[in-house]
Amino acid sequence: MLRGITSAGLGKIESDAQLIELAGRYGFQAVDLDVLTLTERYGIEGARQLLETNGVVIGSFGLPVEWRSTEEKFLEDFQKLASYAAAAQTFGCTRCCTFILPSTDHDSAHFMALAIRRLRQCAQLLNVYGIRLGLEFVGPHHLRTRWRNPFIWTMEETLDFIRAIDEQNVGLLLDSYHWYTTGLTRSHIESLRAEQIVHVHINDAPNVAIEEVLDNGRIYPGEGIIDLVGFLQSLQTIGYTGPVSQEVLTGQALAETPQQLIARSKKGFDLVFAGAGL
Repeated sequence: MLRGITSAGLGKIESDAQLIELAGRYGFQAVDLDVLTLTERYGIEGARQLLETNGVVIGSFGLPVEWRSTEEKFLEDFQKLASYAAAAQTFGCTRCCTFILPSTDHDSAHFMALAIRRLRQCAQLLNVYGIRLGLEFVGPHHLRTRWRNPFIWTMEETLDFIRAIDEQNVGLLLDSYHWYTTGLTRSHIESLRAEQIVHVHINDAPNVAIEEVLDNGRIYPGEGIIDLVGFLQSLQTIGYTGPVSQEVLTGQALAETPQQLIARSKKGFDLVFAGAGL
């Protein structure tokens, strides 16, 4: 598995170059970022050199298509997807990810039909470029009633959703926070095949009742109560070898510098990876 990092939880990151340089300096092997912006700012050769100099690869990029809104917005964004996919292919990035909110203001049945069709279209285009699409279920209880109607929030539901999309390059983005807030165990991970997981996020949760865990209340790996050692060991058991990227969403701006925060992140990774024997 590759130690990965996102900008979430690193405070005021000023540029992709800063993120990549910090990642390399603190022993992270992958970064999740906007591949098209990286190319536009540094050029293909400049970006490639920046990554290679720091010993870092691009772990994943976010799906740049708003598939939850109107058909007009979906089609407008969909026109941009090929440019993102081509940029990702240039750097050997094979993962694109999006999240599924657990409730919606749309009629649930109609929204399901729209979501399946739209994400299938995205997956088909991404597949042309050798890119897989990871779908992330979102577990915190407060978001299940944030909007009018319930939608998908469990791993089982998401796997059925993926089967309905019916494209071979679609799988899970497995996030330790959502694994924890939906009450899953190591056995649930070990019931999967490695190829069903496109990407992994890692973060920790505070010691509060599980029903009170907030999506933007995440803390750094090793600082909370999630069994991250077991989480990693189960991923190892099924043979997952891709990036495990930190994503720490917080409700307030962080006071520490990016250097201090990535050092804190490294300390957490060292702790849980060593505990897992990795």
